[in-house]
Amino acid sequence: MVINTLACIALLAMSFSLPLPPILVLFRTFDPKVATANDFFFSGLRVPGNTSNKLGSMVTPANVAQISGLNTLGISLARVDYAPYGLNPPHTHPRATEILTLNVGKTKAVAIAALSSQNPGVITIANAVFGSKPAISADVLTKAFQVDKKVVDYLQSQF
Repeated sequence: MVINTLACIALLAMSFSLPLPPILVLFRTFDPKVATANDFFFSGLRVPGNTSNKLGSMVTPANVAQISGLNTLGISLARVDYAPYGLNPPHTHPRATEILTLNVGKTKAVAIAALSSQNPGVITIANAVFGSKPAISADVLTKAFQVDKKVVDYLQSQF
């Protein structure tokens, strides 16, 4: 709704040749007179993601990288496809808060996430802890998680 409204406003302004300030989009400036509806459109959310992977899920982002018109609006979406018993691993968004809506069942599922940033970023906890480069010391992880060093070595080898 917001994207459609913004697209309509931009198109109306262009049709009446109203003077508008340049807009910063993806680290470049362009003249609003050359903005098109495609700057506010992304069809990727209608396409199911491939869940044939270790996690059984696939995230399709719809942020400023896909929809340049989102720049400076502070919003984005993501589609998360789940295979039966799939999961989206624990993660955080360093530049956003996320609200997730999910249809739960024993079959394929789709979730739509709304984020409070046009560029939320993502940090997957397991990757950050066990797959960091340079690696976090196994001694530190062994003590922090209170597990045997062999467990930490195994987990680090997965990344």
